[in-house]
Amino acid sequence: MQDSRLGRRSLLAAASAGLAGAVAGCAEPQADSSIEGDSSYTIDRENLAEGSAFTDLYDAIIESVAQVRVFGIENPDTGAEGRGQGSGFLYDDRHVVTNDHVIADGEAADLQYINGDWTSTTLVGRDYYSDLAVLEVDHAPDAATPLSLTERRPVVGQQVAAVGNPYGLEGSMSAGIVSGVDRTLNAPQRQFSYPNVIQTDAAVNPGNSGGPLVDLEGNVVGVINSGGGDNIAFAISAALAGRVVPALIESGSYDHSYMGIGLRTVDRIVAEANDLPEATGILVVSVADGSAADGVLRPSSETVQRRGESIPVGGDVIVELDGNPIPDRHALSTYLALETSPGDTLEMRLRRNERTITRDLTLGARPSVSR
Repeated sequence: MQDSRLGRRSLLAAASAGLAGAVAGCAEPQADSSIEGDSSYTIDRENLAEGSAFTDLYDAIIESVAQVRVFGIENPDTGAEGRGQGSGFLYDDRHVVTNDHVIADGEAADLQYINGDWTSTTLVGRDYYSDLAVLEVDHAPDAATPLSLTERRPVVGQQVAAVGNPYGLEGSMSAGIVSGVDRTLNAPQRQFSYPNVIQTDAAVNPGNSGGPLVDLEGNVVGVINSGGGDNIAFAISAALAGRVVPALIESGSYDHSYMGIGLRTVDRIVAEANDLPEATGILVVSVADGSAADGVLRPSSETVQRRGESIPVGGDVIVELDGNPIPDRHALSTYLALETSPGDTLEMRLRRNERTITRDLTLGARPSVSR
């Protein structure tokens, strides 16, 4: 069965022309419900109609997607112990990828595969700053094959599909498109932003977090992270996951590049207040003591009022890193996340006091988070 599933996966691109796909979600506190999921599934191949490409896609990847059940979560209001749930997918023969926030508050996690089998897990590694975690499983079904992270950059309008467990309904698939790329997503209650995030128009429901967002060839485009409203949901990109996940498996942690600056994109108002020739680049608003930027970059010294808003003025403006234009904060966060590592030295092109200068900066590692 495993060989035939791999063969089907290799034919998905040809079978998928003209169709669309995508799904997203978030972690869900587990509670008793009148809605029950069915771990078994059957396909009526006599009535596939136009859904056949998605049916083949579903059939190729469904054994590799699992429901994550997390135990030992304390209710902050009552102190009672509860449980939560999310989704995950098989990355290799022994490891499942999910979201850090799915397992963050729990003491243990079990997985249930679509065939109904349960397996215990061991936490291998987790990364707060990318919201990714890796679990080692006791076993995986013989029919399950690891899902590959795509090496291709997603594009707006690309047809994608996702599988997960919204509201505990195992093996659910939803459809949509890639709505945006290179988003910088503010992390709720985490005081920072996720870089290089993929936006999709798929509906988001609790329980989908950690599930795969895949292209129609069955490759993982992103790891579902959250939903922000009607027709807006987000996934951690495969490009970032491809850097983080192997490190989590090898060492249990991942070091993110860190400059140590507070920043603001130079828009028209910021450019006007700072007498800049054009509205592009990153204004350095603050510099953390002892950080990589301390003594290298100059922060804003004051604020002025423009159009009813306080605008920082006087700081350096970063316009290039290593010869790459940095027009906004999204470009900066993506470059740091995907192209650099702590210890790398960047050549920065800056605007300072109406002059263009270059400075070198050796990146540090983002401070660790106490759990």
